[in-house]
Amino acid sequence: MNNPIQIENYKILKPEIWAGNITDEELIDKIKDSEFATKQIDEGRDYCYFLDKKYYTSNKENSEYVCLAYTLNEPGNLERASVSEVVVEENEVYSIHRISVLRDGVLIDKIPDTNIKVLDSENQSSGGILSSNKKINITIKDLRLYDVLIMEDSRCKAFTERDFLRKEFSKYVWVSPDNYWAYGSFKFTFINDREEKIAYKKTFFRDAQGNVLEPEIHHLKKGERFVIEESNYINAVDAGREIFPFIDFATENSWKELSNYIVPIYDDVFSQHSLKDFAPHLIEKLDAVNGLDEKLQFAIEYVQNHIYYIFNADEMNGHKPQKPSVTYENKQGDCKAKCVLLKVILDYIGVDASVVLVNFHTDYYIKYYLPSLLSFNHVVVKINFKGQEYFVDATVRDEFGLIENRGFIYFMHYLEVKPDQVLQERKPYQFPYCCIDEKVELNAQNTTGRLKLTTTYKGNRANAMRRYFKSTNKREIIDSWNSFLFYGLNYSNDRSGTDIRNIFKDASIDIVSDDKKLNEFKIHYTATIENPYYIDPQNNRFLMYFDRNVIKASARDFMHKDLPFWHNFDSEKYEISLYTDQKIDTEEKYTVQESTISNPYFDYKSRKKITKNGATVSIEYNPLVNLEIPQEQFEAFREDHHKVADSNFGLGIDIIEPGLMNMIKFNFKKRFK
Repeated sequence: MNNPIQIENYKILKPEIWAGNITDEELIDKIKDSEFATKQIDEGRDYCYFLDKKYYTSNKENSEYVCLAYTLNEPGNLERASVSEVVVEENEVYSIHRISVLRDGVLIDKIPDTNIKVLDSENQSSGGILSSNKKINITIKDLRLYDVLIMEDSRCKAFTERDFLRKEFSKYVWVSPDNYWAYGSFKFTFINDREEKIAYKKTFFRDAQGNVLEPEIHHLKKGERFVIEESNYINAVDAGREIFPFIDFATENSWKELSNYIVPIYDDVFSQHSLKDFAPHLIEKLDAVNGLDEKLQFAIEYVQNHIYYIFNADEMNGHKPQKPSVTYENKQGDCKAKCVLLKVILDYIGVDASVVLVNFHTDYYIKYYLPSLLSFNHVVVKINFKGQEYFVDATVRDEFGLIENRGFIYFMHYLEVKPDQVLQERKPYQFPYCCIDEKVELNAQNTTGRLKLTTTYKGNRANAMRRYFKSTNKREIIDSWNSFLFYGLNYSNDRSGTDIRNIFKDASIDIVSDDKKLNEFKIHYTATIENPYYIDPQNNRFLMYFDRNVIKASARDFMHKDLPFWHNFDSEKYEISLYTDQKIDTEEKYTVQESTISNPYFDYKSRKKITKNGATVSIEYNPLVNLEIPQEQFEAFREDHHKVADSNFGLGIDIIEPGLMNMIKFNFKKRFK
């Protein structure tokens, strides 16, 4: 083997006693081509003869052991097996117990053909993400198609003082295996060697008819094991529409117990460090700001933009926040550090605030998990101001506005760092402002159209658009708008393949205003269009403007048996005016059609004004967001979105061509339509 010196990140040795020991003879005996195996291989499915996985936890370490044997019948599978990578945390050791192949009935040791390199896993360090993780690159020479690869390895994370939370609490989520694989034998074992009792909760398991069973909660005392074992197994989960069954293992605690555990850790920091002690210059700036609303805005934006965000993966394993004086002095810190500093500043100006624990990535699942501090991976600040509740992520940058005008963070579950707290759910939210307010005007004279768009963005939209205009080339921005309008004006159906720059002549886009208090970003677009009419195959002319962003395709297409639909759309308002010097059909069904939709989750209204040479439609869309729509109410919700899509998301006008014959043809068509 090409590794004369062993280093601390990996070892080659026998498994620990708790993992067991399997001999070569037992291995060969387990790799048998049963009728089930032959059927799967004949169908071209990758096949795993056996998978034996064990998770071991104690108050000193967490360890995971895997032994498996699988086919290399596909070139892609062979390629992935030949070169693989394992990422280990600080003080975590990857141990190789066996690398072998079964080739033509002969077991061959491949450890002498294995090359191992240890690399730093710091590919994002320039972005403020610091980690002591190591990447172990494993290259196995001379693997061949139709080999059976046997891998036996484990990883052990020994706890340091920094891992005080992992010493105290255990959390592990087992998820049923990928349904791509077929398994001759599948086994998972959880071993509790902790002094504390561990609870485990089985969720999204199903009966024979595929119905989700009620969650089950059981317990493991020290020395006890939980085992799942299956033979001739293919996971039957419909991955596109069902949640994979999972089991959450966690040290048994209530949310109140966990809340009271963590509160003293934060209180110790807050009680010992006031802003007057370490930031006199910042206090001078705060005192110079007039009005509490403006002081609050200044405080949030100071921490977001002047304190550099460093994600230290090792520090995030615990919950001891950095002292605010250190964060202020160094002008950097992780999410805990930035939130603690922000709360200290808000305490000084007299604004009620608290630190809350969240996990945006697994927010949906937290309600199913057992209570555990290890379910959270992020910290934000909750602010109570003028009778309203706001949440601020101190780690983001380039967000602006007084507190009521700032962007909204979408998540549902959180644990507040206060005594005797339980897991809380946020209330649904209705925007106090319009996220998009757009006026569109297309005026067609002779063979030329003049198009104008004036758009005001607020909240998250303003922040995003401000960043976009700051970081994107002007020509690219104009092309993006032109491309959107190419479809909105229906030119994609009568001049497909035409260079959009030749359609939208003299196109320009400019920032009209950028109000950092109202958090309003306003832009203006103009263009000249030769031949502004859409012409159908029968040479009928139309002026059309349909904004497909108004149609919520994700709501119309959503299909899932287990997940409720997460409602997070923006409030929108549009005024679309189409004018022409031609006579139009003022009674055409879709031109005059209006809509009023009053759904529990959104109100939608379109109103029109029709003249002999044009029309205007006003559209308002006001959703109730940050909530899950129950499945029994979803079909009505979906149907109302279908109504929006039924020509209620824009405006179209039909041109009556001049001339006696055209008028006769038009009247004939209207009469017998």
